[in-house]
Amino acid sequence: MGKGFFITGTDTDVGKTTIALALMRALQHKGLTVAAMKPVSAGCRQTKNGLRNHDALQLQQQASIELPYELVNPYAFAAPIAPHIAAAQNNTTMHIEPIVDAYQKIASQAEVVIVEGAGGWKVPLNDTETMADLATALGLPVITVVGLRLGCLNHALLTADSIAAHGLQPLAWIGNSLSPDLNCASENIDTLKRRLPGGCLSIVPFYPDPAAPGASSQPIEYYLNISPLT
Repeated sequence: MGKGFFITGTDTDVGKTTIALALMRALQHKGLTVAAMKPVSAGCRQTKNGLRNHDALQLQQQASIELPYELVNPYAFAAPIAPHIAAAQNNTTMHIEPIVDAYQKIASQAEVVIVEGAGGWKVPLNDTETMADLATALGLPVITVVGLRLGCLNHALLTADSIAAHGLQPLAWIGNSLSPDLNCASENIDTLKRRLPGGCLSIVPFYPDPAAPGASSQPIEYYLNISPLT
């Protein structure tokens, strides 16, 4: 069975999928067979094949191997709301065991599996469990995507404390620039580098749209230092 990494974020909409895809490409460029899963998604569209989430589809398509969508995204919900609320509205209760089973099936076919959490580290899965409990059940080292914006220091440090409290290895973090004009950006980044456990794999520059005029001509994986992952 190959190795895996759990991707969490300091909040929702901090670029977890964007970073996960870049990590996949970087690892694939090293010659590794890479797959990914997004165990829980909310905000799916109805298709002839069932509910499909845009982020999960991107992860499925980037993988080095063909995987059925149901393995990549075991729990999919239409409403773009907190997943446990979407599940309740759908008369569904999410459980960790089917996700672990799906992960093991994927990991038996790939050298590396990227698992992207939903929202932030402590997003509820059901009445008693959170994304943190899922990461604990999977036992994977954690990569945190820090959304570089106002409030990121508090969010990042609280996330790191909770990861450690769950007995997991905070392998690394990635700073993702969400704005071109964050006040005191370098000072914030220096503080994160001093205080966060695990190495900094990258500070990704602001990408409004890779195809937008004036955007960096380099793909995001260009900025990633994946040596700790290989």
